[in-house]
Amino acid sequence: MKKIVVFMLTMVMVFSLTACGGSDDKSDSGSDGGASSGTESGADSGSGASDGSDLEYVKDKGTLVVGITDFEPMDYKGDGDEWIGFDADMAKAFAESIGVEAEFVEIDWDNKIMELDGKTIDCVWNGMTLTDEVTSAMECSNAYCNNAQVVIVPASEADKYQDTDSLSDLSFAVEAGSAGEAAVAALELEYTPVKAQSDALMEVAAGTSSAAVIDSLMAAAMVGEGTGYADLTYTCGLNDEEYGVGFRKGSDLAKALNDYFAAAYADGSMMECAETYGVQAAIIEQ
Repeated sequence: MKKIVVFMLTMVMVFSLTACGGSDDKSDSGSDGGASSGTESGADSGSGASDGSDLEYVKDKGTLVVGITDFEPMDYKGDGDEWIGFDADMAKAFAESIGVEAEFVEIDWDNKIMELDGKTIDCVWNGMTLTDEVTSAMECSNAYCNNAQVVIVPASEADKYQDTDSLSDLSFAVEAGSAGEAAVAALELEYTPVKAQSDALMEVAAGTSSAAVIDSLMAAAMVGEGTGYADLTYTCGLNDEEYGVGFRKGSDLAKALNDYFAAAYADGSMMECAETYGVQAAIIEQ
């Protein structure tokens, strides 16, 4: 039943979030969109992997270290201690396709670029919005998933906050370094940065913040009836954006992933994985 709810809310939020009058201009949301945000030339497009092939580096050590945060339905722990989710499952499948194992490491989202450049991780694969900051600092895959930033408030207060003009009296909790933080800052709203989007939800549930801004796909999975935050709801979207995977600048892993995405979309395995987590309506054709 929960997967049906996620799918229905994803359909509503990703394709119909216009109630707040948010801009459709991708420059406002930070998304470069589609293939233009990806790489066509692999290692030739930058200098970060100048000391050799990043693909060969990963193959030599036998692991693809994936930087993530706890973000249902993209990366989260299921029964036991295993990381699952659309992004986690796709990362495992991609790693297998290049002959290595995926290893997941929780990171501080605000330090993702530093972690990547320091080689403590090999990629950032966690529902990452393709902002200008991201695409200038990382070698990014093609966009694979649509998303939006949505406002979360207590359900009992939702009627008061249906457009951007009504948000000025709210104090927001947002993930530091996220597209949500950028959206709130652009509107010059009061906010407190927190470590993760899940922490932003806890802040609202505890009453220490009056609202949060999180990804629509996370909202679909974690907020409302049948979830752990049944007393919270989303009101409106602030933008439209797209997800991509980030590698070190110049990494040939980005092209390898683009090739894998194209094959997985063509053979139906990408959509099958998306259906498992209720995000199929948001998948971008490869």
